[in-house]
Amino acid sequence: MIFFISGATSGFGLAMATRFLNNGNYVIATGRRIERLDELKFKFPKNIHTIKLDIRNREEVKSAIVNLPEEFKKIDVLINNAGMALGIDAAQKASLDDWEVMVDTNINGILNCTHYILPTMVERNNGHIVNLGSVAGEFPYPGGNVYGATKAFAHQFTLNLKADLLGTSIRVTSIEPGMCHTEFSEVRFRGDKEKADAVYSGMQALTADDIAETIDWVISRPSHVNINVISLMPTQQAFGAFATSRKN
Repeated sequence: MIFFISGATSGFGLAMATRFLNNGNYVIATGRRIERLDELKFKFPKNIHTIKLDIRNREEVKSAIVNLPEEFKKIDVLINNAGMALGIDAAQKASLDDWEVMVDTNINGILNCTHYILPTMVERNNGHIVNLGSVAGEFPYPGGNVYGATKAFAHQFTLNLKADLLGTSIRVTSIEPGMCHTEFSEVRFRGDKEKADAVYSGMQALTADDIAETIDWVISRPSHVNINVISLMPTQQAFGAFATSRKN
């Protein structure tokens, strides 16, 4: 199988690329950090095509897909993995620049990759699109304003794609993790590792390998089975009560 994975330089994306390459698949690994892509290619010199790519840039995505080597053109699985959260400020204090970066990455990145890859899947009547959402797309929390909204988009876009693709053999899935110990929080807190590590202190979070294994299971289901949505959390994470503001 041929996989296209956005954000393959760390976290979920790197775990997925490693898993699928180890299983003998072909992987198109994309990301903005070329040195990490080079490390991946050095470790797996065969069956990999790396692309330094900013998925927010429509023309970059178009060029990358149009110019794929012949042996990588027939993409079987598109994994829209690249995404980020920036900041944890309340909406009234948040940075508009941060909001725009999250929208460009978490929404427009999915749109760009899907737009240029899906038509070839339809032509061949074969393929699977996996979008990385989050429990934040369903359950709000303070400071999750725009990040949660972008993940709600990923969820609904997945379901709407499934509706549009009725009558084809193409499958679509949204994977929606809870707390997972990757570089996610380091990015959110702008490199403050101490603050990021505190998020996962005293509990066993999900790992990137957990997510890669889940996606491996999803795509390996029989062709007549479509997994619409998987929401998963660490055992030590749960739902909170509604909050109330009270006047004394």
